[in-house]
Amino acid sequence: MRNSSFRPYEGEITTLVVSGALALSWLGFFVHNVADLPGQTLLSPESAYPTAVYLFLGALWCVRRYRRVTAWVLLGWGLLHLLGGAVVSVLPLSILPFDPEQTLYHYAFHVIYGFTQLPLLGALVGYLRQPAGRIRGSGAADVD
Repeated sequence: MRNSSFRPYEGEITTLVVSGALALSWLGFFVHNVADLPGQTLLSPESAYPTAVYLFLGALWCVRRYRRVTAWVLLGWGLLHLLGGAVVSVLPLSILPFDPEQTLYHYAFHVIYGFTQLPLLGALVGYLRQPAGRIRGSGAADVD
């Protein structure tokens, strides 16, 4: 009989996994902007500033000394994109400074945007749940 406890991932969360998930998160964000905001390019402020944050956090992730703190910041960043960017910003709320388009096309890109945030969130939760010795870079037990 199989163990009944649910363990979605028991392997190590490596730099490659988080980097790939971060790239996918950015891609979902950028595809959403190009599809939903007229005239968007990589250099448009709505895309360039968040892209700079993605690049900064990705670079900070590569510094082992700051990896745990960076993981928490990235988790917040991913949640901000999932909840704020993909969910709340599509709702017709009077508190929003814009009137979101209520079309299937618009909703579809928000669904894509939201789903591309999930691998990053999953990888970071998995990383933060690893034993502390593996996270801190303690030699042979290091995950990277």
